[in-house]
Amino acid sequence: MVSESATATAAQVLVASNRGPVSYTVGEDGELTARRGGGGLVSGLSAIGDDAGALWVCAALGEGDREAVRRGVGEPGVRMLDIDAGSREGVHAAAYNGIANSVLWFVHHMLYQTPLEPVFGPEFRAQWAAYETYNRAFAEALAAEAAPGAAVLVQDYHLTLVPGMLRELREDLRIGHFSHTPWAPADYFRMLPDDVAEQVLRGMLGADRLGFLTNRWADAFTECCVRVLGGTSGTRIGVHGLGADADFLRERSRREDVEERMATLRGQVGEGRKTIVRVDRTELSKNIVRGLHAYRELLETRPEWRERVVHVAFAYPSRQDLAVYRDYTAEVSRVAEQINTEFGTPGWTPVLLHVDDDFARSLAAYRLADVALVNPIRDGMNLVAKEVPVVSDEGCALVLSREAGAYEELGEDALAVNPYDTSATAEALHAGLSMPAGERAERTKRLAAAATALPPARWFLDQLHALTDDAA
Repeated sequence: MVSESATATAAQVLVASNRGPVSYTVGEDGELTARRGGGGLVSGLSAIGDDAGALWVCAALGEGDREAVRRGVGEPGVRMLDIDAGSREGVHAAAYNGIANSVLWFVHHMLYQTPLEPVFGPEFRAQWAAYETYNRAFAEALAAEAAPGAAVLVQDYHLTLVPGMLRELREDLRIGHFSHTPWAPADYFRMLPDDVAEQVLRGMLGADRLGFLTNRWADAFTECCVRVLGGTSGTRIGVHGLGADADFLRERSRREDVEERMATLRGQVGEGRKTIVRVDRTELSKNIVRGLHAYRELLETRPEWRERVVHVAFAYPSRQDLAVYRDYTAEVSRVAEQINTEFGTPGWTPVLLHVDDDFARSLAAYRLADVALVNPIRDGMNLVAKEVPVVSDEGCALVLSREAGAYEELGEDALAVNPYDTSATAEALHAGLSMPAGERAERTKRLAAAATALPPARWFLDQLHALTDDAA
């Protein structure tokens, strides 16, 4: 049933995600400052125009966001939910860190050390109840804001239960859900408690249409549904391989701040040396430590590269409120320092490690890369693999894990590696550094073309049109 509130609000297109397009900080004077983000969803909503009645529903993530909600401050087209307000104290933390990032993320990226973890006991059950409450808050907000027959695009593993909950509240809506992560194979997915595994799948199947980044992840989801539920209950499944935004990247990578950082990086690398570049968050699945071990093996087994190559490694801390992530970030620094101590000379630092986030410096590294190292254990897509070829000045060889979603599109022109095999990765780094300039340039052109086939705005609009066209 459509409420009077929904009719009055008349949002025709709604997006729901944990993180929204804007965040707030509180200054020392108490003033709120808004910072607007970017990305495919922002581009997509902008592309449909202001007349479409679009609304973004998201969670208040920090104290600035929560203060903005308390004061009634907001951006047009954004509704921010303070899910921890009042009786829901602690819900967001339990749902986000306890379930989304410590259970569902670990399942889909197959990160558990299974002799010891997971343990699904009373603590998990309390966190799962919070995850249900968190998803219900989104479903209720969407139901209240959506116009009759509106299109709702729910995002990612934080909100797997929303489609089913929303369907119970508003049968008239067109509901889509998109997964930005991999999807676990059925045997691994069934590590979840039976009732929870079923609840996740049924929650997602409340959507009219589900989207995934690759055929591999879509097929894995379908297999889970067949094994656990007996099928997908008629929900349509589509694949939309998010690409790089070529126009933005090429323009942004030529700005003055990037040129300044390129000059600094060139000085740090040294004249005539080649570069192996990686840019990642210190996310467990990104496999940074094994990448460093592979680089160390390259220097050990191919001594001709000593003093001739520098590994430019940007590893930006991620999820530092979780102990396992703090430990992993520390291990990245420890291994990098060990390599520098073992192989470094007065005029050569083998690993140039930066842990402070700097987008302009990342773009500068992209432009300078002779080899890009992208070796995740498992990744839904990995946009770095797509971005580097787009902005590379001289062309770069891409060493790419076959477990990255991007491999489905880029594998033919990349140097593919098993992410667990550091010896093979070391050989791939050698092959990339040794690749003739002509071959490298030709591969880079093909990689860039494949990487930009579905830029962010079109990626979003394709999903929206697929959802709404089916209703026509």
